[in-house]
Amino acid sequence: MKILGIGSRISYNEYGKGVITNVDSQQYWVTFIDNGLETIALNEEIEVIEAAENEVDTVSFFDVEQSFMRLLKKYSDVSEVVHIGDKWKGGKLILEPADTNLKSKEIKINDFFHKITMVRDRLRVMEQKINSSKNLDEQEKIDLQQYITRCYGSLTTFNVLFKVKEQQFVGQKSK
Repeated sequence: MKILGIGSRISYNEYGKGVITNVDSQQYWVTFIDNGLETIALNEEIEVIEAAENEVDTVSFFDVEQSFMRLLKKYSDVSEVVHIGDKWKGGKLILEPADTNLKSKEIKINDFFHKITMVRDRLRVMEQKINSSKNLDEQEKIDLQQYITRCYGSLTTFNVLFKVKEQQFVGQKSK
């Protein structure tokens, strides 16, 4: 079995097209167009679109990407990478009106999930701006923070979509 090099372009039934960004003794680290970073065992059946020479690279693209993400998180309001639960990948959300004469609406669940996480990210930025505001007194900050907490609580319905529990929405905790 020939091991593909970093930069090889592949297609994999479960995740679609992607690029190998790291290789270790057990698996490929592949960044897929529609599914983000995933790992695939070296012995998995994959379609090679374009093979790259297997070069020894002391720093992989994955390492560089992770370093870059840490810097972005530290110095900006860019949010963490949030993954959708595996069972939802590639799924769809269907909205059907009660009136059967009306057309239903179908949305890729990944697109819907992305919109939900963007709402969360914007709420976090709003929270930071409220907390750092010099124009609001402490009571106004507390009042606005309570509204944001209630928004998070309203969004807990969508926690089922998150792959990692720690990234889910948390509303007001009971006392």
